[in-house]
Amino acid sequence: MAQVFEQSIDICANATTVERCITDRALMHQWLNPALRCEPIGDRWNTDLGGQSRFIIQIPLLQPALISTVVERQPGLVVWGFEGFFQGRDRWECVPTDQGTYLINRFEFTIPNPLVAYGFNTFAAQWTQRDMAAQLKRLQQVAERQ
Repeated sequence: MAQVFEQSIDICANATTVERCITDRALMHQWLNPALRCEPIGDRWNTDLGGQSRFIIQIPLLQPALISTVVERQPGLVVWGFEGFFQGRDRWECVPTDQGTYLINRFEFTIPNPLVAYGFNTFAAQWTQRDMAAQLKRLQQVAERQ
């Protein structure tokens, strides 16, 4: 059964700047949870349609990773599809407003392994939602400093 976590935030920066904060790896690491690391698959970081990356959760000894592929891309929108212990999509949409940008992050996923699903739902689901909100606030700060 699919789960959906959605968060949004108003940012006082234009949509191009906000999008750059989402797609530029150096800027991304300024707002991303420090327990996550993104690495390119191949010779360079690529957020074009079909671009692949590896998101690694830096848990001592384990370091589980999700392989993600950009499955939808247009100005102001990037959607990463991923497979691994989670399967789903992470959608980032920049909606221009009079004051800047309204950013929507929608994380839609299933966890195929029942044991992993139980552990996630019992111990990590609420933390993940809080962390998504905190990441958006950090992203807002990074974008508004650009």
